[in-house]
Amino acid sequence: MTDEKLRLGGMALRNGLLVHGPTHWAAAVRTRGGEIAVASGRKPDLGAASAERLPGVRGVMKLAEAMAVIPLVKRALPEARLPMQDVKTLGAMGAAALAGQAVRTVARSVAAREAAVAAISLTPALMALRSGDLAAYHGVEHKAIAAYEEDGDAADALKEHDRCGSHLVAPMLTVAALGNIAARSAGLRGPAAEVVVGLGSAAVAVEVFAWSERHPNSSLTRMLRLPGHEIQRAVGTREPTAEQLEVGRAALAEILGVEGAAPSA
Repeated sequence: MTDEKLRLGGMALRNGLLVHGPTHWAAAVRTRGGEIAVASGRKPDLGAASAERLPGVRGVMKLAEAMAVIPLVKRALPEARLPMQDVKTLGAMGAAALAGQAVRTVARSVAAREAAVAAISLTPALMALRSGDLAAYHGVEHKAIAAYEEDGDAADALKEHDRCGSHLVAPMLTVAALGNIAARSAGLRGPAAEVVVGLGSAAVAVEVFAWSERHPNSSLTRMLRLPGHEIQRAVGTREPTAEQLEVGRAALAEILGVEGAAPSA
């Protein structure tokens, strides 16, 4: 990616795509009537820029700003359907929470218990990806951004991407499991301990993600990215249709417009 290119990120919706730019967001969805609806706006500033030199803190702040965009998208684009906006997925989230508590109650080995809880926590996300068009729009996200970065066409780009959030999964779950083991060994339990472990695991995962991006040719980076690539390949993404790619192009054109960037050739 050249220095002139914007650094873009995104999130797949069930019926479209949300794209993050440096200062703005843009989203495009396919409405029930078959039309493409587009909206955009400025991203909220929660202080991530001022925490840029604080490892750990900066990652959590960036994730918080990304999450803060979601209600703005829903307000500006009511037709947008969020990844977890599904009765079955919400039910799976509740069931996973109950299953995790049950495992912690009956399992004897702390290490085995936390590993099982980490695996169970993945279930709702996997169910969301396997139902509807979410995996296809995840592919749209990767292909649209890659096409912009490479001055190509989205239809020809790969559906897997090195900056996908799937690369956060393995380090986040690993650190969360180790943190919970340490917390329970020290006699620390309850919501406060879980929040601290959760924030810590997210912070470490983002730092690992950033390190991998700075060292793309490292053998360690390839090893760290392997679980994420496998998640994308096997379940996280699906080749989109031409109509879905059209939605992705609309979201990309909108973000480039509000960010004042020239579109790719």
